[in-house]
Amino acid sequence: MNKKELYHSLHTQARALLAPRFGWLSNAANLSALIFETLPDLNWAGFYMLDGKMLRLGPFQGKPACTEIPLSKGVCGTATAQAKTLVVPNVHQFAGHIACDSASQSEIVLPLIASGKVWGVLDIDSPLLSRFDDTDREGLEELARIFIEKSFEK
Repeated sequence: MNKKELYHSLHTQARALLAPRFGWLSNAANLSALIFETLPDLNWAGFYMLDGKMLRLGPFQGKPACTEIPLSKGVCGTATAQAKTLVVPNVHQFAGHIACDSASQSEIVLPLIASGKVWGVLDIDSPLLSRFDDTDREGLEELARIFIEKSFEK
C-alpha cells in the first residue's frame, strides 16, 4: 500500500471510529491510538489542548510527555500561535524545540481549528530525520479536519 492509500484507509477508519456523541476526549484518545498503530516510524502521537495561554497534554500514545507547553514555545506552541501546520525535518534545528523525548528527530504539528478558533494541536513525532513530507501533511490535515468535524462541529 502506498502512502496515499494508507492515508485514505486511515481517513475511512477515523470516520467510522469517531463520533460527536463520544466527545473530543474519547475521540482524541482513539485517534491517537489509531495513528500510532497505523503509521510507520512514529515514537509519539497525541494531542495538546489550548487552555488560556498554555497547551496542556491530552490523550496520546508513546513515552510520557511534557505536560504544559507555553504558546510560541517549541513546535507545538509555534504551530498554535501561527495557526498553521509545521513540518520539521530535524527538530534539533528548530529554534526553541522542546525535547520531551530525546529519540524524536522529526515532527509534524497540526492546529485543530473549529469555528475560527484554535482548540489545540495534533502532534506527531518520529525517531527518523525527515520522516514527514507533503503527502503526510495533506493526509494528516485531512485527519485533523475529520477529528474537528466529529468532535467540535455539530
